[in-house]
Amino acid sequence: MRAIILAAGRGSRLIGNENGPPKCLAQVGEMSLIERQIQALQMEGIDRIITVIGFGAEQVREVCGPTIEYIENTRHDKTNSLFSLWLAREKMTEGFIVLNADVLFHPQILKDLLADPHEDALLLAHHDREMPPMGDEEMKVRLRHGRVIDIGKELNPRKVDGENVGIVKFGRDGAQLLVQKMDALIHRGIHRAWAPRAFRDFALERPLYAVPTKNHPWIEIDFPEDYFRAVNEILPMIVCDQGVRPRPKQRLAARSVAAAQLGGSIAHELTRHDQLRSQD
Repeated sequence: MRAIILAAGRGSRLIGNENGPPKCLAQVGEMSLIERQIQALQMEGIDRIITVIGFGAEQVREVCGPTIEYIENTRHDKTNSLFSLWLAREKMTEGFIVLNADVLFHPQILKDLLADPHEDALLLAHHDREMPPMGDEEMKVRLRHGRVIDIGKELNPRKVDGENVGIVKFGRDGAQLLVQKMDALIHRGIHRAWAPRAFRDFALERPLYAVPTKNHPWIEIDFPEDYFRAVNEILPMIVCDQGVRPRPKQRLAARSVAAAQLGGSIAHELTRHDQLRSQD
C-alpha cells in the first residue's frame, strides 16, 4: 500500500504571514507535523510515500528528504485538497491511504485503520448528539449501519455521527472508483472542493466504512488555538501513552522553537497565553 500526504496548503489561518513555512512544517515537539506522519506510516511498514506539495515546496523537500516521492500542485493557491489528491491519481492503482498533513494523531488510530477488514474506510471521531454541536470548521459525517452516507462541513451538526479525522484508506477496486469520481468533479471545474467531496460521491456507489478513533488523541491544526492545544495537550497525551514523559523544561523549549519558526499569529497566541498564566 502507498500513502499520499496532502501538504500543498500554506496555512494562512495558522501562520498569519506569507514569509512563514507551510503548515505541514509546524513544529510539534521535536518534529514537524509531516515528519510525525511519515514516521507513523513507516512504523506500519508503509515506505512508499508520496507527498503533494505546493506552498513552500522546497522547504518540504528539504525536511522530508529524498526517500519521499513528490508531486507538485503548482496551482495550490487556486485549488484545494480535492485537486491535490487528483494530481496523485496515477499512484493509487494498488490501493492507498491518504492523510491531511495538518493532523497530529496517536499512531494507534492509524494502526486500527490499516487493520480494519474493510478495504475502503475512514477514521471517525464519534460525536455524541447530546454533546454541544460541532461548528462550521469540522468535516461532519453521517453514518448508517457503520457506513458513510454523507460527509461535508455544511451538514446539520445536530444530525451527524462524528467528524472525519482526515485519514482514509482505499483498496485497489475502491481506488479505481474514487479516481472516476474525482475525474468527474475536476472535469466539471470543481477545483476548490475538499477531498471529502469525492469521498461522498464514492460512498453513494460503494460502501465506505467508519473506523472509530476509540478516544485516542488527535487534532487537526487550522488556527493558533489548535496549535496551542496540540503542543500542550495532545502531544503530551500521545508521548505519555507511549511510555515517554517529557520534562516541563523540554516542553517549554519545544514550544519556544516552534513559535520562533512559525512566527506571526501563532507566536502571538503562545506569548499571550503565557502572559495570562503568569498573572494567575
